[in-house]
Amino acid sequence: MGPVPVIAVMSGDFVQRGEAAVFDKHTRAGAAVLGGADLVIELPLPWALSSAEGFARGAVGLLWATGVVGALSFGSESGDVRRLAEAAGLLDSDGLRVLMLEKLRTGVSYPAARQAALAQLSPESSAVLATPNDILGVEYIRAMRALGADMKPLAVVRRGAGHDEDSDGELRSASQLRKMLRSGEDWLRFVPEAVRPAFAGAGPVDPDRLECAVLSRLRMLGGSDFAALPDASEGLDRRLHSAVLEGGSLEEVLALAASKRYPMSRLRRMLMCAALGIRRGMNSGTPGYIRVLAASRTGLSLLSEMRSSAAVPVITKPAHGRRLTGKALECFELCAAARDLYALGLTDRRGGADLRTGPRIIK
Repeated sequence: MGPVPVIAVMSGDFVQRGEAAVFDKHTRAGAAVLGGADLVIELPLPWALSSAEGFARGAVGLLWATGVVGALSFGSESGDVRRLAEAAGLLDSDGLRVLMLEKLRTGVSYPAARQAALAQLSPESSAVLATPNDILGVEYIRAMRALGADMKPLAVVRRGAGHDEDSDGELRSASQLRKMLRSGEDWLRFVPEAVRPAFAGAGPVDPDRLECAVLSRLRMLGGSDFAALPDASEGLDRRLHSAVLEGGSLEEVLALAASKRYPMSRLRRMLMCAALGIRRGMNSGTPGYIRVLAASRTGLSLLSEMRSSAAVPVITKPAHGRRLTGKALECFELCAAARDLYALGLTDRRGGADLRTGPRIIK
């Protein structure tokens, strides 16, 4: 029996931390194939710019829709599937919901309330909500159960620097690599040699160049636009709108809107959703199409199998995305428009790239 084929789900040009990706999605997808993936598919924007719950539901839904996936592998600080599964079950219990409401009334943030409530039910399980990869792992398991996706969860222990942490070792975090790249340091020496060719002549995006374009879009929005954002509640939409009109930079806007009740990651995502036109409800359910970004020879064989197994349309030629209908078409066009905004942070600032660029085939 040969190696098991690998399908990777990847965010597009804007990512869950509420920022533009350092390299465009096709460059990163090509790097993933050079690094061992066989097929890379895109997680559309409404799910990519969601909380962990929405992000996980979108990713699990896509993989299950391929009809060829039997296991879901993800990074994890603990590597303990049993504990992650136990936490997932407790988070969906009626007892936890009651405890959470009690915690939220004290004014703490949603993540803090959830972890405190879970700690009352199971201190051991609550520990996994303290680390970002384990949080996503819990949400992947919850999504699999909710969607009836019969996939085996496989937790891969994260080694080296932790999430958003710096290290002097050989395994650097993504945030540390981004800082090295922007300061002109040799970041590529910490990237596997096999994937380095993917970045030759590509990007990176210039966040400073992009910032003015994002701010201008935000300044043109009205109060109703902010009220229609995902996660807009408890007056947060008005708080963000006021901050957008007053702040002279995205960091100033975030500082003006910040409070201990709302995690900064949530505010960043909401601002980017506003700039890109993502509204409440767009990330309901699961994505209505599968867009292929890159493939190996084995990946091409998987695509052939998916012609009969996939539960939603598989897009290999960008122009074919225009054949989608309803919510799926709206989502596809949203991603294409987002690419035009992203391009303003690149050297090549022309629009329309998303509809001209097909999958990277690496044989």
